[in-house]
Amino acid sequence: MQSMAASSSSYSSARGWAAVRRCPSPSLPARHVAFSSSSSSRCPVAGAGAPVLPLGIRGGRLPLPCPLLPPGGKNGASARRAAAAAAPSAEGDGKPEAAGIPRTLQLGAMILVWYLLNIYFNIYNKLVLKAVPFPYTITTFQFASGSFFITLMWLLNLHPKPRLSLQQYAKILPLALIHMMGNVFTNMSLGKVAVSFTHTIKAMEPFFSVLFSVLLLGQTPSLLVVGSLVPLVGGVVLASMTEVSFNWIGFWSAMASNVTNQSRNVFSKKLLADKEETLDDINLFSIMTVMSFLLSVPLMLYLEGIKFSPSYLQSTGVNLQELCVKAAIAGTCFHFYQQVSYSLLARISPVTHSVANSVKRVVVIVSSVIFFRTPISPINALGTGLALLGVFLYSRFKKAKPKAKAA
Repeated sequence: MQSMAASSSSYSSARGWAAVRRCPSPSLPARHVAFSSSSSSRCPVAGAGAPVLPLGIRGGRLPLPCPLLPPGGKNGASARRAAAAAAPSAEGDGKPEAAGIPRTLQLGAMILVWYLLNIYFNIYNKLVLKAVPFPYTITTFQFASGSFFITLMWLLNLHPKPRLSLQQYAKILPLALIHMMGNVFTNMSLGKVAVSFTHTIKAMEPFFSVLFSVLLLGQTPSLLVVGSLVPLVGGVVLASMTEVSFNWIGFWSAMASNVTNQSRNVFSKKLLADKEETLDDINLFSIMTVMSFLLSVPLMLYLEGIKFSPSYLQSTGVNLQELCVKAAIAGTCFHFYQQVSYSLLARISPVTHSVANSVKRVVVIVSSVIFFRTPISPINALGTGLALLGVFLYSRFKKAKPKAKAA
């Protein structure tokens, strides 16, 4: 009888191991597979049909836990999902540079495009203004170019179209008027003085930003921010005293551009901060551009419409086709460098954006000096450098977070 029992046990074991070989589980080691003689016809699989032992509990079966697999059931499914989600992040943690390098290259390419568009805009815009000194007409043409690309953006659904009420349009109307006048003043300055000098004066924008933030928003600047304005203002004064192409109209136009642009920025910030408004920065800029175009048309026709005519262009000997190409390039660069600037601001911190903007002004000044061969004295270069240093310090101190006080 003992020999018969032994042979029966050996036969059951052989059948069990044959079942394991027929249904292998790559994720379950053989040492965790248990079986019984009554389950030899079934394939022992982990999970819902986990390997069991005939222990006589609840029908004679009790699942064996497997330390290499998550348990079954709802908790097991959650554990498996958590493990699957953690797997990619664990790989990414091992190689942080792999994700950082493409993003850095993308940001570097966007900043390079931003700088190039600024350079081309300032050069071609200056060439157009030298040929036809009509700042209102040039400004209208630039806003028309921007309105064309904005309409195309909305028609192709590249950005959600805004849905505004008449009350919201009424709030944006003053901003559009200020935006239009700011660009008119910039073009007036570029038409009278050198590009490098205009941008040196426009480096005083932080001064007016602090002034209007105090007067209109009630914000008190830190001592470091106020201190950064000293080299800025001193550098602009030094550069103005030694500027070869100095012109009072060009000087005050650039200053008026600072005033209008910074007041526009302050009011835009207040409008975007309103929780009841559903505008983002791109749509706000787009609506301001379209409204500025509509506002600039009657102003252009009234002030320069009679002068700017085909007969006038023929009398000056200007090549109309060449002029239109240069104006189109300037208008296209004018719109897209601002769009790239907004895209950059969505991807990097405001501090980094401000520093990049300071470097951009240096690049524009240097490139315009080289292209137009603008004569610069050592004192003039020193003043420009001081002004740009003040802008850089302002950018760093403006966004510096105060240290938390100890409890």
